[in-house]
Amino acid sequence: MLEIAAVPGLRPTSERIRETVFNWLAPRIAGARCLDLFAGTGALGLEALSRGAASTVFVEKSKRAIQALQRNVASLDARGAVIVVGAANDFMAAARDERFDVVFLDPPFADDNLSELCRLIDESGLLASAANVYLEQDRAKPEPALPDGWQVLKSKTAGNVRYMLVASGHRN
Repeated sequence: MLEIAAVPGLRPTSERIRETVFNWLAPRIAGARCLDLFAGTGALGLEALSRGAASTVFVEKSKRAIQALQRNVASLDARGAVIVVGAANDFMAAARDERFDVVFLDPPFADDNLSELCRLIDESGLLASAANVYLEQDRAKPEPALPDGWQVLKSKTAGNVRYMLVASGHRN
């Protein structure tokens, strides 16, 4: 069981949704380089590592969430986990040589900026060829506008959550 820090707006992705998402990702996850923006508890990135991903970079700005995430990584002996303290936008804006096969974009529901985050990740140079991006948002909000070339592969709702898997369209 993952430790969940008492941070306003932190709502870990449910086990039911994670199971569906990783069934969708099954053909892509082995050996994948993953990026978990807005990591929170790290549930998505840790699940990726447990299913054979080569690495997951966890980006989180809340000090309390980082402390719980560090304990979760340690308790699970999650090899391939890298924790980055900072804001997702700052991480995307920094020039890096890394390219990610799978990106988890699950910002706090109150932020309501998923369309902008998709645009930023598209322009960041962080996506590997044929990368998949997982999106999660409040079901009551309109679906995010996706960058040109992005395509929804799967989409579902559960409770008040809309979640989808998209192909980024990057062909490096």
